[in-house]
Parts: sequence; structure tokens; C-alpha cells
Amino acid sequence: MRRILVSAIALALAAASATAVAADAPPASAARQATTQLPRDVRPTHYELAFVPHAESLSFDGQATITLDVLQATDKIVLNAVDMTFKSAKLTPASGAALEPKVSVDAQAQTATFAFAQALKPGSYKLALDYSGKIGTQANGLFAIDYENKEGKKRALYTQFENSDARKFIPSWDEPNYKATFDLTATVPSAQMAVSNMPAAQTSDAGNGLKRVRFERSPKMSTYLLFFGLGEFDRTTDKAGATEVGVVTQKGLSSQAQFALEASKVVLNEYNDYFGTPYPLPKLDNVASPGRSQFFGAMENWGAIYTFEYAMLLDPSISTSADKQSVFSIAAHEIAHQWFGDLVTMSWWDDLWLNEGFASWMAARTMEKLHPEWNTKLYSVGAREAAMSRDAVETTHPVVQHVETVEQASQAFDAITYSKGEAVIRMLEGYVGPDAWREGVRRYMKAHAYGNTVSDDLWREIQAAAGKPILDIAHDFTLQPGVPLIKVDSAQCAGGKTTLKLSQGEFTKDRPNKQPLSWRVPVIAQAAGGEPVRAMVTGGKAEMTVPGCGAVVVNAGQSGYYRTLYAPEQFVAIRDGFAKLAPIDQLGLINDTWALGMAGLQPASNFLDLAKATPADADPQLWADIADSLGSLDNYYRGDKARQAAFRKFAIATLAPAFERIGWEARPNEGDPTTILRSQLIGTLGALGDEKVLAEARRRYASLEKDPNAVPAELKKTVLGVVASHADAATWDKLHAAAKAEKTPLIKDQLYSLLSASDDEALAKRALDLALTDEPGATNSAGMIAIVAFRHPDQAFDYAVAHLPQVDKLVDSTSRAGWYPALGNSSFDPAMIGKLRSFADAHIAAGSRRATETSIANIQYRTKVREQRLPEIDAWLKKNGA
Repeated sequence: MRRILVSAIALALAAASATAVAADAPPASAARQATTQLPRDVRPTHYELAFVPHAESLSFDGQATITLDVLQATDKIVLNAVDMTFKSAKLTPASGAALEPKVSVDAQAQTATFAFAQALKPGSYKLALDYSGKIGTQANGLFAIDYENKEGKKRALYTQFENSDARKFIPSWDEPNYKATFDLTATVPSAQMAVSNMPAAQTSDAGNGLKRVRFERSPKMSTYLLFFGLGEFDRTTDKAGATEVGVVTQKGLSSQAQFALEASKVVLNEYNDYFGTPYPLPKLDNVASPGRSQFFGAMENWGAIYTFEYAMLLDPSISTSADKQSVFSIAAHEIAHQWFGDLVTMSWWDDLWLNEGFASWMAARTMEKLHPEWNTKLYSVGAREAAMSRDAVETTHPVVQHVETVEQASQAFDAITYSKGEAVIRMLEGYVGPDAWREGVRRYMKAHAYGNTVSDDLWREIQAAAGKPILDIAHDFTLQPGVPLIKVDSAQCAGGKTTLKLSQGEFTKDRPNKQPLSWRVPVIAQAAGGEPVRAMVTGGKAEMTVPGCGAVVVNAGQSGYYRTLYAPEQFVAIRDGFAKLAPIDQLGLINDTWALGMAGLQPASNFLDLAKATPADADPQLWADIADSLGSLDNYYRGDKARQAAFRKFAIATLAPAFERIGWEARPNEGDPTTILRSQLIGTLGALGDEKVLAEARRRYASLEKDPNAVPAELKKTVLGVVASHADAATWDKLHAAAKAEKTPLIKDQLYSLLSASDDEALAKRALDLALTDEPGATNSAGMIAIVAFRHPDQAFDYAVAHLPQVDKLVDSTSRAGWYPALGNSSFDPAMIGKLRSFADAHIAAGSRRATETSIANIQYRTKVREQRLPEIDAWLKKNGA
């Protein structure tokens, strides 16, 4: 699943799961080895499902016949079910009379129990259930998306089951280790298209304007990967080898999905080669849906990937080069899941990173290979930074984490699972070599196809393929939390070589006196003009010699998951030679310098030294990173206009040469990184209050009244964003009128997001009020509140709590424990800490409060930066005449 908004984390506990279950292991063995919230005495092997959705009444009728094995004698069968009413239940043994159990439902445990008068003997049975359920309005279970296009108001149905919402659609063993096959039949309106994991095997007339669609049997898979979609759709197809690749959109929009279709085709071919195990299904669809979720942007249902339109379609009137890259990245991520997650699935949510970390890494690797012109190799530094920032506070957790509840599983989809997982894989691939890594992955796929695994199953295959030990290194980085800190204690040059003495500590943002954990850290160092040298820091110490003198980069190429702290004289050498370093090392160094400065481990102003040393023609992604950090510093000055004005003068002057170099107008044949940087600089300079940029953005916005094409698509969202954030009441009303009138759901959703981005507190209040109406659409409202919270955290949190019953309806139930605390995340008010704790005590289960504690830790850290680091920035600005 591709996360767009990342939730908070679950309970942190470094614990390796038990040995994996091979695909052909006996059920009893699997039952003993995997975590579960269900009894292990019964195991399903096949589901035969038939259902009739009633979209207008938001309900459905279902029939399920589940083939199951009773593994040991029991007088009851317990499975997962949520919001279901059972009309009848019957259990038929392989031989003998049918049994009618007594049915009871436990809403809190999300289970249904079928109790029998006498114990069932081990053997094969069929459980036939007649039941009804609900269609939701948020993106989980079977849900409805209402949208409006030029033809009028429409309603489509989709499913979203990860992590634990298949139980809202099917009475099932809704845990990843319970794999089974599925036969699905749906009775639906004749004029609509039904889509599932497999192609339709048969379509027949059901009378009364209905048709019955029976889909081919699925492969053996986990419940969370089942998919169903229904609506007024178009489907366009192509071929990738023997596989039919398709895109499914609302009617009339298939042209906007052509890039996603082409991307899916080339990515599927690439993965067939890389994994050495061909994609096993006859078709692979990517289904585009209006709306959005607070929890995810796309989902890897086997053979029927679900993606919100904003993450898949390219509307020529508003989509950008960055959007195009995002579409490719998301498609590559979800298609990687067809192997890592679908074909081979983690036994329990503890090892979720086996799905998400690998999909993120595969997507990044594939973008680098298939689109070198995008220069996305540098993106790996940003992904690593997201992980390190999260990993450096007390409330972090290991990559392999302990998950006990459905709510904790939902919170496990975070930067540690995705981005640290990706970074650790990148580091280990660099350590063993790409060929050995790929061979290990291929062995893993073949050994565990259609089965469930834990992390050590992968490490064993990689280690066997590489012929060198990695298990201890992998365990260091996945079974314990935190970020190693490699200190360069000395760098002595003699005879054209530099000898480095290194020591290992731990980087934290909130525990300066913490006793460091210990890692075995693979280090790559390189002096300017010299060759890279590899070493392993073990036992906290290492010494290495690299050819060359001058500035030495430790973590050359930036594949390592650690921060590097240089002594002051070494930092001076790096600063003076900064312009000559490789772009990826410039990016890594400036991020380390920022983080170490904000944590008080070196002067915070060192970041400004490097920003000042960056030439205007530096790599566009380096300037984008500098702009982002300057924007973050500006936010720390929020509320102190005099000091903020002094800082903004410097920030604008620093970014202006880079912006003047590329200008407002695109040049012929310029690269995508430059095109993307233009929008990023306009956005940041607008946020900093640059009068020239504000005036030009407003001029261009005004020109749209006479000519809808007056602003190129690449800049339209950026211009609208600058105008919206600085809007007065009249401008806000104008944007609101445009949102109401818009008939393209993709653009309409973006306009409602812009209405939430105003710097003005009164307009923010209007956006909050608007979010509680039906106007923006049920899946947009929670996002609007979250956008308001970025600029007005105290206002947004207080508002959400004051309107809790209404807001609860707008947030996925399993996301609430992370969503509400995140609203206060950017507050500087100490009172917010008490508010968050009071809210958690009243509304969040004790085992699911890590998100609350993380928000509190962020507030405390940000307050410390404001009090202790900004004076250093002020002093530097004064000294440098800014």
C-alpha cells in the first residue's frame, strides 16, 4: 500500500517472529507459528462468495460458503465479522447431516462465533452463511464514493481491506496468515462495470436491469488482497508478455490514465525479469477512483490495484512533471507488491516492512533504471531523512515491530516501515552487491511463493546467495530502533592518503544523554578525487585509510543509514569544498548538517554556511532541499514578526539567484528536475512573502478569468497555492465559487484543499466549517481539517475535538488514534501537550497512544529548537549582515 499521509506508529518492541511457514507446510504447523487474534483450531481453504450491493441504501446482501479444515476438536468456530447481520448459518461435514450453530457477535472483538451442541471432529467442512452488511462512506470495507462530473452526480463502489477490513465485507479469517482461494459472484446493474482480482468468467442476465458476473477463481491469497469495484467505468488494455494490463477509470477519463498504463506495462516486464518468477495472474488492472483517504493513496490488491485519481490520472490542464513522476513511482510501488506482499506475504503485521520497505525500494530502483533523465537517485536521501527524523525520537520503534491489535496494525504504516525499510535495503544491497542481492530475492520468491514469511527467511536467502554474513547487520538495523551516529574523531593526511578514526554513538533529537545502542555499521568514505573505501564499524570503533586529502565524505554515495558528525576543522574543509562534491553527497551532507544543528550537536548556523556556499547552478534537488529547510526555519519564527522579517530577508536573498537562473518560463528541453524546482521555489518564495513572487502569482491568477489557459499546467497548482495561502476574504470566496462550479473531481478536490491553506485565521475557520458540510465530499473533509492544522494547529485541534461526533464520521475508524493527535503536531503552545494527553485518555486505547506521544515529543523538540537554536541563527544573520 502506498501511503500519502503517514499515520503514527504502533507499540514498539524489538521481537523476531517465529520461523516462517512454507507454502506446503501443514496447517497445524502454521497455526503454531504465526501471531493471531483468532483460535487456531480451524483454517479456511476456499471462499465461495455471492453478493448483491444496494448502492442507493448503502447496504448489501451476501452469501458465503467457506470450505474449512477443523484441525482439532472444537465446539465452536470463531471468525472475523464487523457490522453484519446473519440470517442463517449451516455447517456441512464431508459426510453426515448438516449442523445449525448458534450465532453470536462480539462487536468489540470484531468476531462472530458459531457454537455447536457437540464438539466438531477434525476434518473438512463447508460453512454456509447468509448475511447482510453495510456500505460505508469512508475508504474501508465496501464503500461508496460520490462524485460529480459533466454528466451529473454519480456513485461508485470499491473495496479497501488492508489491514483488517475484509471482515466488513466477508465473514472471514481476516489475518494475513490465513491464505485461501476465492470465487466471487456479484449481481449488479447491467449498465455498470464490475471489476475484481480476476477476469470475469461468465456474465448472465439476472432480470430487472441486473446482471450476474462470476469471476475466475483467485490464487491462494490473504483476505486483505481481495477487491471489488462497481460503477460507470471505462477500461483500456495493453499486453505485457502474456498478461493483460488494464486501467479502469470513470467514463471519459481513460486518456488521462495512458501514462499509468504504459508505466504498468514496462514495470511489469522489468519485475518479471528481476524476480525470476513471472507474474502469475492473467490480468493486472489499475483502478482509478475519485476521492481520497487519510490512510492511503493506493492499494496492491492482487490483479486489481486501487489508486485514487489524484495519484494516477494526469489531467492536461493541471498536472505537472512532479505528478508524472509520482504516478510512475506509485505504480511501481504497487506492482512490486504483486510479489512482495501478494505472492509472498508476511505472517503477521510485525513484518509489514517486508511488504512496504521492499515495495518502496523496488519503486525507487526501477525509477532510477527506467527514467534516468529524472535523476531520482537523489530522492533516496529524502526518503532516508523522513525515516531518520522519525527514528530519532523516543517514541520510535524497530522496523520489525510487535503488533497486537487492529488499531496498532493500522498505525504500523509509517516512515519507519516504509522509508527506514527502504534505506536499510539500499544499504545492505550496497554491502553484498546488486547481483547477489537479486539472486537472494529470487531464491526467496521461489521458496515461499503463495506462503507466509518472517524477516529472517529473507535474510537467510540473501546470505546464502551472497556468501557473506549479513544476518547480524540486518538484525542490528531491523530489530532495534534508532539512528547510528558515526563520529569522525580525526582525519590525518600523510603521503597523499587520509587516515580516519571513527567512533559510533547514537543520534537522537530528544535524549542528549541517552546511552547509545550498538550497531555494526557498513561505512563508505571518499576523499575529493579519490576512490571510495569500505569499512565496518564494529564494537563502536574503526580506523580506515582513503586515498587523497582535503574534504573527506564519510557515507560517500549516501547509501548508509547513519548520520555523520565531523569535527569543526573537518566541517570547514567540507564547507570550503562543498561546491565540488557530488550532488548526492551535497544533499546528504546538508541534511546531516541541518539535523545535527537542530539537535544541538553542532552550531545550527552550519546549515546556513552550506546554503551560502551552494552555487546557483547546483543540482536542482539540492536547491529544492535548501528551500524546504529554509521554509521550516521560517515556520519556527511563526508569531515573532521582527525576527522572522530578518530571517526572511536572508532566505529570499539566498533563493533568489537560483530562481532568477531558471525564471518563471520554461526553457526548451530543460530537464524535469529544473521544471519541478521552478514550482518549488515559487511556492517557498511565496510562503516567505517575496513581494515580487506574490505580485506575479496574483497577476497570473487574475489572468485566468479571461483565459483558462493563461497559466501553464506546470504552474497552475503552484500559483493557486500561493494565492490561496495569502488570500483575503474576496479571493477565498472566488476560490470557493470555483470549487463549487468545478465538474472534474480531480480538480474539484484540489480546490477544496486550497481553501484550507489560508494563513488567515478567520478564513481557516471558514474552511473548518465548510469541511463539516456535505459540499466537499465525504472523503475530502478530514484532509481539509488536516491542512488547516499545518498552519493553525491549535485552532484545528480544538475545533475537531469540539465537533467530535461529526468529525468521527469523516475519519477512517482505525486511523483516528493517529489522525487526531497529528492535528496538534506543529503547535508551539505548551498547553497542547495537556490537550493531547486528555484526548488520548478519553478516546484512545492505552496500547494505541504512540501517535499521541510522538506528537508530544515533536512539540517538545520544536519548542527546544525555537528557544535554543534560533538565537544561533539570529547571531549568524547579524554577523553576516543579513
